[in-house]
Amino acid sequence: MPAKLELALGPLRPRNPIFSASGTFGYGQEMEPFVSPAEYGGVIGKSISLEPRAGNPVPRVIETPSGMLNSIGLQNPGFEAFISDYLPRMRQYGTILVVNIVGNTIDEYVEMARRLDSEDGVDAIELNVSCPNVKGGMQFGIEPEATRLLIDRVRQEFRRPIIAKLSPNVTDITVIARAAQEGGADVLSLVNTFVGMAVDWRRRKALLPRFTGGLSGPAIKPLALRLVWQVAQVSSLPIIGIGGICNADDVLDFLAVGARAVQIGTVQFVHPRVVRDIVTGLEKAMNEEGMESLEELVGTISAVPAQ
Repeated sequence: MPAKLELALGPLRPRNPIFSASGTFGYGQEMEPFVSPAEYGGVIGKSISLEPRAGNPVPRVIETPSGMLNSIGLQNPGFEAFISDYLPRMRQYGTILVVNIVGNTIDEYVEMARRLDSEDGVDAIELNVSCPNVKGGMQFGIEPEATRLLIDRVRQEFRRPIIAKLSPNVTDITVIARAAQEGGADVLSLVNTFVGMAVDWRRRKALLPRFTGGLSGPAIKPLALRLVWQVAQVSSLPIIGIGGICNADDVLDFLAVGARAVQIGTVQFVHPRVVRDIVTGLEKAMNEEGMESLEELVGTISAVPAQ
């Protein structure tokens, strides 16, 4: 019997648990020469804001040991251009389509959510409340009441699933997760990048113009695993795990601590066809372990350490 890769993600039913991470996939067109977006369980486009954003000064990306720092600054063409120039193409991908939105104010999030609610082909929205490399980018994701209020307001205008993307740059992520659930989120995605820094001590200079950026890649996987595991103990919402995922074993690790899907990001810059290898690896691992469904693995690492 073929291995069953489908896992229910709240109201969503992806064909496999692999989503592209926002910010690493463009709006899909950039990846088409390498792999069909239909091979993903879902695609999540780069963050869209109500007005166009030029992004941060260059250089914007610095390689670090086992990862990278980015300070892109949420460059994007703005909501109107996205609707007219990018969304029609994304509708044709034949997989779950998630639009990631970001705003300076609650009203900006609400306006975009309201308009996306009437757009065919948009299966869900992901609220970026956790970007660490723009001014005010984490303002809605670090204070529980702000998180709850934002999601509550968006919930009133958007009838389809809402995914809340959480920041690791907080004292206690479980408090933010509870607030997101209380506000009406359907799914949690975690985590966004960690605030980091790279310097050249000889030149007495930070390597990014804004000094700090978001750290991603394999270096953050152990940290992200721990945070997904913690949130899974306190929230009944399905979780999409993010952080340093490069292969099938990484995916299975995240499922074991409670995630029901994952997003792959940084690895796509070095291996744009990696989704194929991951799906093949999942099927192989399941056959070797005698698993008929990934459901058998989800959340099997207990909250209480073995004695």
